[in-house]
Amino acid sequence: MKAILIDDEALALDFLEHQLNKIGSIKVIGKFNNLNIKKNANLLNEVDVIFLDIEMPEINGLELAEKIIEVNADVLIVFVTAFNDYAVQAFELNALDYVLKPIQLDRLRKTLKRVESNLNVEIHKPDKNNVLKVNLSRELHFETDNNKIQFLQWRTTKSRELFLYLLYNCGKTIRKSELTELLWTDFPEDKAYSQLYTAIYHIRKTLKKYSEHFTIKNMGEGYTLSAKNVFIDLVEWENKINASPSLTSETIHDYEKNMKLYKGAFLEAYDYLWAEPERYRLEQLWLKTAYQMAGYYDQQDILTKAEEWYVKICTTIPEEEEAHFFLMKLYARLGLELQIDRQFNQLTKALEELSLEVSPSVKKWFMYWKSSLGENSPT
Repeated sequence: MKAILIDDEALALDFLEHQLNKIGSIKVIGKFNNLNIKKNANLLNEVDVIFLDIEMPEINGLELAEKIIEVNADVLIVFVTAFNDYAVQAFELNALDYVLKPIQLDRLRKTLKRVESNLNVEIHKPDKNNVLKVNLSRELHFETDNNKIQFLQWRTTKSRELFLYLLYNCGKTIRKSELTELLWTDFPEDKAYSQLYTAIYHIRKTLKKYSEHFTIKNMGEGYTLSAKNVFIDLVEWENKINASPSLTSETIHDYEKNMKLYKGAFLEAYDYLWAEPERYRLEQLWLKTAYQMAGYYDQQDILTKAEEWYVKICTTIPEEEEAHFFLMKLYARLGLELQIDRQFNQLTKALEELSLEVSPSVKKWFMYWKSSLGENSPT
């Protein structure tokens, strides 16, 4: 286990090294009164844990930790302080631990046990052909090969949103300025960047067991998320729909199978403004395909399946007037008067919630049917 010690007081550095040497399970590979991050970037990527004093004259230890995290988000940080008040701020940065000066040997042993425990966390290493399924329908969750659903524990909602935005832009380098403007608009620039670095740190920690599938690289001006052996449900669904041949009796079963991959709108559980255009785009593709399938069944006089798909459209998009109208006309052909009334009322209610009204043509059809008591209504 390799460590770096940072403290502006030479005596404090020597004492901490002396205490660590007594324990013996850790090797100090660097001691600094004032760490130059650029010159020591390679060293920072080699180290396992950094003991960092908080109260230093040239730079606050918390600020320095943010810069270190940007270079190596996996490094473990232990803050050294003479004041208990810094503990809360330290743990907001996801510090592994903090120790109070003067450093007691027993307390240091507990800290090193915690360090060793974190370094020995088992990382999930999938087989060559293992695929991680990522669900973006409705809400984010992962699914392993044994079909076990896993919801990740995010330190903050911003960390989750940042991961999803990077995943949405998978393979692209997204500028840090774009990320701070998107997620931390109300923060001063320096604080926004601190929030970004900390969120990236949290994401890497959260994804540690999936390190074979996801990597986040700091490209200087931005971050790039790469994915390997990852199956994203809505991406696979869109690819299958776009590659589908014409709808026939031979292909309808494939359409049915492929449409089951769409289990809900893109990230609809989260109120992300940036997700709305993609949500709408995919929803329109689903809607177009659903209408094709309903229309096919209608033409083939398979009315139960036609009804099923028109109902799915009305359930998914309650204000979709055309689907409601198709159902009303289908029910008229079957002589189901109560269902026609119910469908018209459902449409009216759905549109009223959006401060809209039923279109004159649909209203005219319904009133004509109503006045004729369901007989000789136009279909």
